[in-house]
Amino acid sequence: MKKLFLLALIVTSTAAFAQTNVRVRATVTAVEGDVLAVKTRDGRDLKVHLAPDASVATAKAIKLDELPANAYVGVTAVKKGDRLVALEVHTIPAQAAAGVTPSDLEDGATMNNANLSGTAKASGGNEITLQFKDGATKIHVPDGTPVVTSVPADRAALKPGVYIYSNARQEADGRIVAQRIQASKDGVRPPQ
Repeated sequence: MKKLFLLALIVTSTAAFAQTNVRVRATVTAVEGDVLAVKTRDGRDLKVHLAPDASVATAKAIKLDELPANAYVGVTAVKKGDRLVALEVHTIPAQAAAGVTPSDLEDGATMNNANLSGTAKASGGNEITLQFKDGATKIHVPDGTPVVTSVPADRAALKPGVYIYSNARQEADGRIVAQRIQASKDGVRPPQ
């Protein structure tokens, strides 16, 4: 019995370690049941399997001043000179990890997830303050920077021609499985 338990534990642990996160930025080319055929921005054809309880949201453009006080946001930014400059600002779900991590959106970019604690007018745009657990960071948001929120949707939003973003997982068998998909709507693309 102990050997069987140990074997089950090893198999389960191996399967868990075999999963890796993969960011999918792509245009839907076909929908076949719970599988999306997509073409990535670098030209690869992939199949994205929707988890049975996958959630779908569509992107909606908003203005920076529409973000509520203390909104939880993700800001993709790059260092320009002596300051951080936003490439995009978007609302994020509460379960997204707070902090600063590398972003693959552009060379040298970082993803800054934190609560928005202030906004002030600045030359050529606005300056926002993000409040982290260990301090605050100011980021310049130039005029015209995309500011996007997500609106709950259903799978009908996933159709050919729609641009999607998902922080999916690649299973040990190579399948890409999405738990959450963000889709473009009315010309507004999901950020990230």
